[in-house]
This record gives sequence, structure tokens and C-alpha cells, in this order.
Amino acid sequence: MKLVVTGGAGFLGWHTRARLHTLTDHEVVSVDLAEWDRLPELLSGCDAIIHLAGINRDTDERVERGNEELARHLVGACEQAGATPTIVYSNTIHADSDTPYGRGKSSAARVLAQATRGWGSGFTDVRLPNLFGEHGRPAYNSFVATFVDAVAHDRPPTSVVDRPIDLLHVQRAAAALMAAVDRPAGRLEPAGVTTSVQQVLDLLTHFRATYRTGEFPALDDAFHVDLFNTFRAALFPEQYPIGLTAHTDPRGRLVETVRCHGGPGQTFVSTTKPGITRGEHYHLGKVERFAVVSGSARISLRKVLTDEMVHFDVDGDAPAVIDMPTLWVHNITNTGTGDLTTVFWTNSLFDPDAPDTYWEPVEPKDAAC
Repeated sequence: MKLVVTGGAGFLGWHTRARLHTLTDHEVVSVDLAEWDRLPELLSGCDAIIHLAGINRDTDERVERGNEELARHLVGACEQAGATPTIVYSNTIHADSDTPYGRGKSSAARVLAQATRGWGSGFTDVRLPNLFGEHGRPAYNSFVATFVDAVAHDRPPTSVVDRPIDLLHVQRAAAALMAAVDRPAGRLEPAGVTTSVQQVLDLLTHFRATYRTGEFPALDDAFHVDLFNTFRAALFPEQYPIGLTAHTDPRGRLVETVRCHGGPGQTFVSTTKPGITRGEHYHLGKVERFAVVSGSARISLRKVLTDEMVHFDVDGDAPAVIDMPTLWVHNITNTGTGDLTTVFWTNSLFDPDAPDTYWEPVEPKDAAC
């Protein structure tokens, strides 16, 4: 299937493309507003569109009219290209509100629904709550991204107005959008987790205090894992490796590699011969720790769908840990002359039916998607 993602370079767009890249074999074409004039060319042969591009910050008139105009332009480009795709529209739970943003998003949905009815194709209006997740832009994508950036850099948030709020992790939003491509549903309203602004800040502050020395906070449920992964992404790569304390006496040395305050977990140990590389995979949600306890190694990572790479050289004589961020391909190579011994820890027990491990080389062959 050829699938076009409008707004593919944005926060939700990148996560959606990364999930499509991971879980499907679709030909994915990303289109942003700078390429809007090329839409007929890019939509040629298109089977489905996930329409994420929108205007949420501008004058009231521009926000209201702009989203409908984008929808009309998209429909016109489809007709010019001779395409009659299924359309999945990223809408908001505020679409029924009497605000410029709500009216504009609602009008855009009506335009798209009418067009797909005429084409005889599918349409799904996906009403999303507030999103959060890895690599959100502070002061732009969500208050969570703003809080995460402040707490990660030991700055108090500039303002906290407490209120109840529903939050949905961006990968769960992407999953809902993808499901609607295969099964158009008219309308979907993915449920978020009900929390509050203050509770989110309190959790992030707790994460910071606990994780500062490499200890894991309690990761008892999916929301805590998602928020912790979001927090870790703001620390990476500047605040890694995390040094460990080695306790020595005449008998030898003891190093604590993992302390977790709650939740499941699994530890395993590997040895690697000189020059050999392990890994070459990434995870969507799993927390994974590497701790070299003997020998020397290079740990390399690349952000999915990009050529952005990071390298860490580590040695068992100076024990430290690096926790793999989600959606970063990673490997470890023995750079020494003897065997490398590494302790690995994950926050979840291995499930062969759902391993959350996706194979891809760190050295990019083709980062485009």
C-alpha cells in the first residue's frame, strides 16, 4: 500500500512514520506544508492518507480557516491526481468546542468525510486527547514536554495551573491512526489516562530524584513506563553514561548494576568475543540497560528514520550504565583484546509472542521513510 502522511515531520508525524516503518511494509510518503504545492504529484497512486498537518498556533482567523483550507486543498489534490484514498484524520477532542481551533478542526473533518463518501472510500475522524511522548518540543507540543525539559535540567517549571487532564502516549495515538487505515470506523476516540497537571509534575520530579544515580523508579503500569521513557529521552545523550560506584576490598569488587523500586524486570549476562557486535535492534516501549563489567566496548545508537548517531566508549574498569532510549537502534561492539562481559536488564519479562525487539542496523542504509 502507498500511504501518505501529511505533517510527517512533526511530533505525531515522526512517531507515526516510525511505527509504520516498524510494523508494516507500506510505502510511506511524508509530506509537510512546505511541499503542499506538490501534493498532486505525491498523491499519485495513493491508497490511504493519514492527515496530520494542521494549524494550531496563529491568529484566530488563520487557525479556524486554515485547517479547513488544508483539507480542501488535500481533496483537490487527490482529485487532480486521480486518487480516491481512505483518509484517516487526526482530530481533537476539542473539535466540538466553540473556539476557532475547534470550529476549524470540525470543518476540516466535514470536508474530508464528504469527499470520501463521494469517492466510495473510507474515512475515520480520530479524536485525540492531549498527547505526550519522546522527543516532544518544550513550550510547543504539550505541557508534558515543557515539564520534562525543565525537570531534566533541574529548572522549576515557570507556571503550574493544576487541572484534571487525559493524556495519551503518542505511540498509542499512532497505533489508533494505523488501525483506522485498515478498518475505517467513521469516528474513533482513543482513551487516554486520567491524571492531573500536578500529578504529572510530581511523577517527573520523583523520576529525577530516583534516576539521578541510575536507580529506576517503580514502573508498575504502562502510563508510568511511557512517562519515564519520555523523561529519559530528554536526558539523552548529554546525561549518559551514568557512573556506578564500585565497592572494593581484598576479596575483589562489587558493583550494583540495577536497583528498581518496583515492577517486573529481567537480568541476563553475555560475553562477546573481540571485534564482535551484538544488538542491531530497537524497542518501541521497553526500558533496556547496558552495563559493561569487564572489558571495553563501543555502544552506538541511531534515531529511527534519521542518520542522527551517538557513540559511547565504555570500560569495565570505570563501571557505568547506558539505558537505551526507545526508538533508537543500538548495538554494542567489543573493542578490547579479551572477552567483553555485559549485564543487560529490561523492565519486562521476555515474551516470545511480543518481544518488542525490531531488527535494523545502526549504520543507516536508507534513513528515508
